[in-house]
Amino acid sequence: MLNIGGLTKGIVIDHIAVGGAMKIYEYLNLKDMDCSVAIIKNARSNKMGKKDIIKIETFDINIDNLGVWDSNITINIIENGVIKEKRNPRLPEQVTNIIKCKNPRCITSIEQELKHVFKLTDREKGIYRCIYCEQAFKKY
Repeated sequence: MLNIGGLTKGIVIDHIAVGGAMKIYEYLNLKDMDCSVAIIKNARSNKMGKKDIIKIETFDINIDNLGVWDSNITINIIENGVIKEKRNPRLPEQVTNIIKCKNPRCITSIEQELKHVFKLTDREKGIYRCIYCEQAFKKY
């Protein structure tokens, strides 16, 4: 069995759908952070079968909109080696410049300075759509 060391302080993003850890890693821009980051892919899970996990040894990241990437994740805030707080992110009604429209005919492809704005159109399925062209955002 794989053993990844414990975290004394920082953030553990747990219950990420398989394949989602790298998208969250990119969104949080963790490659540019000066801290330890552990990405565990395809970890065994009683609840999900398999899951991804990210352990980050810092608090200097914005985790407010992570629900856009995966609304089923659990965010654990670790202090002194114990979980101080557990959060389940909510889906914001609208997000700006967090996700980008992939439609090549969208106005955001032509007008580079235009903000990428997505509205939540199906809370149950976690579907966001571009406000300009209605293109659905695909998570993975």
